Amino acid sequence: MHNPIKEFVFPMSIATLAIAPAMVLRAVGQSERAPINAALFGMAILAAGFLLSWGAEAAEKYIATGFIVAIVALITVLPEYAVDFYYAYRAGQDPSSGYVAYAAANMTGANRLLIGLAWPVMVWLHWWRSKEKGIALDRENSVEFLFLAVASAYAFVIIFKNTISLIDFVVLAALFGLYLWRTSKGENDEVEEGDEPGPGAIISHLPPARRWAAIGVMSLVAAVVILLSAEPFAESLVASGRVLGLDEFLLIQWLAPLASEAPAIVIAVLFVLDGRAVAGLSAMISDKINQWTLLVGMLPIAMSAGAGQLMALPLDTRQHEEFLLTAAQSLFALTLLMRLRLSAWSAMLLTALFFAQLFLAFFYRADLEREVAVLTSVAYVYLALAAVVFLANVKRVPQLIRDAIAPQKKGAAVTS
Repeated sequence: MHNPIKEFVFPMSIATLAIAPAMVLRAVGQSERAPINAALFGMAILAAGFLLSWGAEAAEKYIATGFIVAIVALITVLPEYAVDFYYAYRAGQDPSSGYVAYAAANMTGANRLLIGLAWPVMVWLHWWRSKEKGIALDRENSVEFLFLAVASAYAFVIIFKNTISLIDFVVLAALFGLYLWRTSKGENDEVEEGDEPGPGAIISHLPPARRWAAIGVMSLVAAVVILLSAEPFAESLVASGRVLGLDEFLLIQWLAPLASEAPAIVIAVLFVLDGRAVAGLSAMISDKINQWTLLVGMLPIAMSAGAGQLMALPLDTRQHEEFLLTAAQSLFALTLLMRLRLSAWSAMLLTALFFAQLFLAFFYRADLEREVAVLTSVAYVYLALAAVVFLANVKRVPQLIRDAIAPQKKGAAVTS
């Protein structure tokens, strides 16, 4: 039995209160204190992300499960897109500014956070809830495996070229479109009454006209809030670094994604706590796919819009190594999924390597040459581990490809 006050009115009120201060600042003028601006606009983006995710959840039981997981992952990460597009747009306006690096930093930071922290969190929560030391995926999750594999392989083409160009946009956008088409061919799970407490559950039980109207209004409000907040949040982060004496690059690479990724991660956490660990981890993998394809591919589009002409986003020495490290991490994580299972040990290894590269990057931040060398070394560690795991599981590749191409019954057993 749902409680509308607790599950709908209270969360919506919290979201409204979180959005209001930023909208007031936007109307009357921002504070002179950049950290306050960053906090308030970041909070508004976070709340808008939840509005988007609640609306997407409400549609879950009416659309193919794999497709809606992909759509939820895309919608909940729109705040990340807005911030990154703003940096890329400003980079187009002034290519000699630091915004080129900021655009790449925000994207690589978000991608590495997903695999280094969000994926393991799903495993640990499932372990705590069910005592199972890992999440076993379904055979139909071979779809996510295949598309992440193709996107990860293509990342090395970008590394070789040292630019993200409009051709990359065409390839990556087509890959993401194909991913959505393939997931739409899957089956729809029956979602039991009361399985997902929260605004999404309340909205999903409204009559069709009211349900879709509510989803539309929430999505529109969230989109407006994100559009109004992205620029001041992005600029306030840069200014906060200067005011507080902190590294602007690191703030943009790690703090901004924490705020913009939070809605997607929280929704995945709720899936796991509700006993739907496969859906939670699948959402995080799908999140990675859409960022590793659509987000990366659209950066030169945003940069071209800022410049008023067609441009490619260049990768300087540091960004080249950041991109290499992100691609290597993706490849290693992919090999860990070859058994369609992410174990507790795998989760620990992903997190340990993530914090190791984070610590080393902070430690050598004052020496660019040493920092680049460290990033390269960690990337090679990821690649070496990926090679070992891949060779140990290479016999599984044909079956993974067959399962990804041919639609599978939800919950079909994974052959060992």
